[in-house]
Amino acid sequence: MREFTFALKNMISRTCIRYVELCFREEEGVELQRVELGQVQLRIDEEKTSPEKVKARFKEIGFEVIEDRDAILTEKVKLAAIELIMYANNKNSLIRNSDYISDKVQEPYDKISKVFSKVSGMTLEKFIILLKIEKIKEMILQDELTLSEIAYQLGYSSVQYLSRQFKQITGYTFSEFKELENPPIRAMEELI
Repeated sequence: MREFTFALKNMISRTCIRYVELCFREEEGVELQRVELGQVQLRIDEEKTSPEKVKARFKEIGFEVIEDRDAILTEKVKLAAIELIMYANNKNSLIRNSDYISDKVQEPYDKISKVFSKVSGMTLEKFIILLKIEKIKEMILQDELTLSEIAYQLGYSSVQYLSRQFKQITGYTFSEFKELENPPIRAMEELI
């Protein structure tokens, strides 16, 4: 058996990890070694299956295997940004987003930013803003925190700045958004 590591696109949640584990648990000729967001390590018995068949299986279950270095870096950056914003891994809002992401992917921020823009077609800053807006929508609808607390948790300098950005991106004020019968919440897959 040979060991292979596959970088996967759009593997963005713990549910994705569990799904991959379930799908490959009974796969003949394949032994799961490690599964984490964006990456799967397998041992493959090439007498029973092949890396190409495993790649096809990943595609069947909705994950694209990526091999290009810039695409892999971009995926790592997306995952770091999602962890930071959506899963609140930046408990200390004084740590800048750029520092967190750079530290997480172990690359200088200027390189990350350039590669991310080239591969994804949008700036990293814009991607982070879109993630923040979705997180804000979630927090508003949960109605557990004040706008000041939301602003602080997501690193905004003021509620006014947060309000302006929210209105600019969504087209709604906070109160208009809360009153919507079916508020538009974008699935994470739509953002990536």
